[in-house]
Amino acid sequence: MKLGCFSISLAVKNLEVSRDFYQKLGFSVFAGALEHHYLIMKNGATNIGLFQGMFEGNIVTFNPGWDQDAQALDSFTDVREILAKVEQQGIEITNKSVDSEQGPASFSFLDPDGNAILIDQHR
Repeated sequence: MKLGCFSISLAVKNLEVSRDFYQKLGFSVFAGALEHHYLIMKNGATNIGLFQGMFEGNIVTFNPGWDQDAQALDSFTDVREILAKVEQQGIEITNKSVDSEQGPASFSFLDPDGNAILIDQHR
């Protein structure tokens, strides 16, 4: 399975304070906007999403179809194929948003320690 772009999505209390903190560590804003309550920060190939008021807890995120720079990949494992493989492994899906046979879709599940994992395909 090719899971695509990896990032950690952090639920933050104050987006501007978090942005400033991660900028001190060498991250820069790559995408998002303060007025939309999220920023994607980048330092080399490392991506961190900062999200204020959008969800509780932190989420491990994979974006099939994207590389670490959010550029489209020519070849990737579609989210529906990943979903089928995860379900075949007996992993319980906690949320599923798969409305078509192709294109954007997502699903999530928990690891054994309760950490949320999101598979979120944008194309």
